[in-house]
Amino acid sequence: MSHDESPAARALLLLEAVQASPGITGQRLAARLGVTERAVRRYVGTLRDAGVPIASARGPYGGYRIGRGYRVPPLMFTTAEALGLVMAVMEGRQEAADPADPVGSALGKILRVLPEPVAAPAEALRGISAADPGPAAARPDAGTAAVLVQAAALRRRVRVTYRRGPDGARDMDVDPWAVVVREGRWYLLCWSHARDARRLLRIDRVTRACVLADAFSPPDDLDPPAAVDEQLAHGWRHRVEVVVDAPVDEVVRWIPRSLARCEAIAPDRTRLLASTDTPGWYAHQLTALRAPFHVIASEELRTAVAETGRRLLASLGDVRDARARR
Repeated sequence: MSHDESPAARALLLLEAVQASPGITGQRLAARLGVTERAVRRYVGTLRDAGVPIASARGPYGGYRIGRGYRVPPLMFTTAEALGLVMAVMEGRQEAADPADPVGSALGKILRVLPEPVAAPAEALRGISAADPGPAAARPDAGTAAVLVQAAALRRRVRVTYRRGPDGARDMDVDPWAVVVREGRWYLLCWSHARDARRLLRIDRVTRACVLADAFSPPDDLDPPAAVDEQLAHGWRHRVEVVVDAPVDEVVRWIPRSLARCEAIAPDRTRLLASTDTPGWYAHQLTALRAPFHVIASEELRTAVAETGRRLLASLGDVRDARARR
């Protein structure tokens, strides 16, 4: 078992194991969950705090079991609580959508006993891959995400209020083609009727979503993950062109598809093509390159790379000065 699973996922697995094997020992639970016995006791405490009476006994016939005579009451999750649980488990383990996986199986059992109005949006969210959040992860409002996922599945237009930083918010009608998660950020790939163009919206910036009566049909050849990667790399204000002194098969290991399109221009040279609204941020991403590179465009990116280089060199100077003062 992966050690980066969320506590919610492990607590679900522990409950499943105790229900399936009454009297299971802490040692066996620890082995099954891939954690220490101390962690097992912590997860048992979490379940007890949630009202699940897990009893424990010492000795050769001891172990953990659900309290005698206890019947699991009907789950009374609100929609927001159910959606939050699904997203928390998904962030800890991608297989939350797989019914054959222990976490996916436990989550499925919870969803099956929830009322349909609560279970339906939670089940829709469950089908979105959301593992491996990156440092820029931003979880959206669970209810908003569920509305957009369901609207995409039903092919119904939505009216969203989209927050645009200091410029305030604006309403727009969009056809929600798909919801895709990249490095912990949830994106809505859609067609904007205001701009008559394809757009990529960050769902954590959507403050309101209302499903409309209008139906739509997405493009027949739509590949949502590929389209999101292309949109993330292109369509922004400042053009990016960088030549790297390394073969393309090496460069693609350093730079994700969402950051740039990589094309070979020689056996040992690669061109990066993209665009960005934030040259300073993009300059920082280029520090992942493990070979010399040359910024061809834009001038804004060249300035940002120069500033990043000055900061890095200045930090080395500070270290040398500090050693000299010792």
